[in-house]
Amino acid sequence: MKYVSFLLLFALLGCKNVHPIHQQNIENAITKNALQLLEDKRFHSVSIAVLKDGKSTIKHFGELTIGKGNKPNDSTLYELASVTKTFTGYIAAKAVLDQKIHLEDDIRIYLNEPYPNLEYKGEPIRIKHLITHTSGFPNFPIKSENKEAFFEGLKLINIETKPGEMYFYSNTAPELTAYILEKVYQKPYEELVTEFVLKPNTMTQTKFTLNENDRTRLVKGYNDKNELMPNFQRTLWGGISGLHSTTTDLVKYMKLQLDQSNVIVNESHQKLYKEGSDFWEGYHWYIIESDHKLIYRHHGGIYGMQNWFVIYPKQDMGISILTNTSFNETGEILEKVVDNLYDDIHIK
Repeated sequence: MKYVSFLLLFALLGCKNVHPIHQQNIENAITKNALQLLEDKRFHSVSIAVLKDGKSTIKHFGELTIGKGNKPNDSTLYELASVTKTFTGYIAAKAVLDQKIHLEDDIRIYLNEPYPNLEYKGEPIRIKHLITHTSGFPNFPIKSENKEAFFEGLKLINIETKPGEMYFYSNTAPELTAYILEKVYQKPYEELVTEFVLKPNTMTQTKFTLNENDRTRLVKGYNDKNELMPNFQRTLWGGISGLHSTTTDLVKYMKLQLDQSNVIVNESHQKLYKEGSDFWEGYHWYIIESDHKLIYRHHGGIYGMQNWFVIYPKQDMGISILTNTSFNETGEILEKVVDNLYDDIHIK
């Protein structure tokens, strides 16, 4: 009995020793990559969150205001920019499962006017084309000052390729998706995001509309000339951008996206359009699958900040990296940081 008890005690102590070593490895990897990034003086701060095997590690570096030394923290609110589209994709996946919409639906059945221009030689734009950037829509809405103007702008679109055949990134399409979701659920889009994503995952710090206290925590970012940039002002539904969040809430979002028992997540991760040998579009997810790696990812870039949000389901891992600067190469630089961080952390 004593021998058995000793083995049990040894096993318990052993388990306790393994995890901190692993945790320290993650912390070291985050610190190394963050400090290397900040050697580039165009970057002023960076926040990195890692979820690995259910355990989160969050670290913050640099300063939010040049010369102030005010490091970001777990309460700092960042603009998610286009990572907001993954929330749109999630709700669209739910709508498909709820049979509120169908991927093959002609989008015009949800519009209040005929829009004969929204087809190519008799081939309509379908729901699946909106969520995979294959609709032929322009990148930015022709009119975006308000929702009424948005629909006037739709009438001016000229579809020049067969829908579903060519990828072209569009911020117009996700806004129309958000409108369609609002229509089929008969609820404001902001409310759908709260009801279907935020509340069930206790993401209390993720929101479109900020109160006065929230605004004191909202990052003010810079361009590469150290000029302070404005925050994004939402005029449409928010299908493309407009969500704000913290690193702690983004960890909760990682947990959701890694939940393989969640049928909505599984639907949203479906490969809907193949762009290359190992590259697909899902419900506003970019999906990369090679021999040993499966990745769901999205980049977000706005006037004064950028971020990458990446999920590795086979490794039970997620990475979020956010910075308060934005210029042409920012996304590419952050992507390399994420790749390096993955390599440093991943235990084969």
